[in-house]
Amino acid sequence: MNVGFVGLGTMGAPMARNLARAGFPLAITTRTVSKAQALAEELGGGVRALSLSELAASSEVIVTCLPDAPEVGSVLVEPGGVKESARAGTVVIDCSTIAPEAARGLAASLGGQGVSLLDAPVSGGQKGAVEGALTFFVGGEPEALEKARPVFAAMGKRVTHLGPSGAGQLGKAANQILVANNLMAVSEALAFAARAGLPLEALHEALTAGAANSWALEVLGRKMLARDFKPAFAVRHQQKDLAIVLRTARESGVPLPGVALVHQLLGSLEAQGRGDDGTQALLTVYERLTGH
Repeated sequence: MNVGFVGLGTMGAPMARNLARAGFPLAITTRTVSKAQALAEELGGGVRALSLSELAASSEVIVTCLPDAPEVGSVLVEPGGVKESARAGTVVIDCSTIAPEAARGLAASLGGQGVSLLDAPVSGGQKGAVEGALTFFVGGEPEALEKARPVFAAMGKRVTHLGPSGAGQLGKAANQILVANNLMAVSEALAFAARAGLPLEALHEALTAGAANSWALEVLGRKMLARDFKPAFAVRHQQKDLAIVLRTARESGVPLPGVALVHQLLGSLEAQGRGDDGTQALLTVYERLTGH
């Protein structure tokens, strides 16, 4: 099965590497041509850096991993994009996090050309992308998912079909509600403990062994204690996701006070010019609030 991959950022590059390691003939492209060429040279073998139109014409399954809906739309349905060059029967797996209504519109547009779109945003972060252990929330046609399942298997461990187009994005929104509130809880707990003078390393070890444990506590909590604010998932990307969540919830009449608060707190980091820090930098907001 010939596979194409579009978008070679923090998540996309390791996902493409795993597809190459799984033995798929792979075409890759990204906005920065030199980045695609360098990765193709690194992976060798059946990996080629092609133009978008060449990639679309030669691939049976195309994976996109892009920042937001405008970039996804540009790649998929604008002139020179996938819609123009892909053959009928092609399946597109879009791993970007975009609004559900945007996913539905793109699926309808591609469907008119006989191309199936699966909205399949991911969870698991950069670590999951590197290890091939991502979780996919999938919306779209079951038949398209079955055709593309070997491609998913090379990039992740869990693939969950949630319904028609847009359902994958709704599943990712639920994921981000939990992620945001867990991030806030870990930041609050560690800021409280620091102000109280507790030994944070010992406390972290105790907390991760009990009912309070979570991925956020284990992974982001460890980064907070190490004062490691490098981005595995940047504040500005989380803010984009939370804006989608809040807008979708507002349209449904669902109040999300916790998400709204995290969105405002992360906004204070953006106001300091720290939008490219990792989300674990939320701890420093609490430190300022506590004067510690």
